[in-house]
Amino acid sequence: MANIRSAEKQRRQAEKRNERNRAGKSRLRGALKKSRAAVAGGDTAAEILSTGFAEIDKAAKRGIIKKNTANRYKSRLSAAAKRGSGEKK
Repeated sequence: MANIRSAEKQRRQAEKRNERNRAGKSRLRGALKKSRAAVAGGDTAAEILSTGFAEIDKAAKRGIIKKNTANRYKSRLSAAAKRGSGEKK
């Protein structure tokens, strides 16, 4: 238990940040799962990419994931959409 007021405040702030990040990460994982399922189901690529990319970009902007991680997710999602729609690489 913290004895110093500033340490107590830091603990409270960390709890809030952790909760916010956990919710954002969960939301991102759900969106990615839906996007991947849509690709597997054969939906059109434009719908999948727009919703998936938006969620990935939000997470990166908020600092939940790093920029390069976001780019990697988007790259893999677009590659899967291309493969799923029958287009060549």
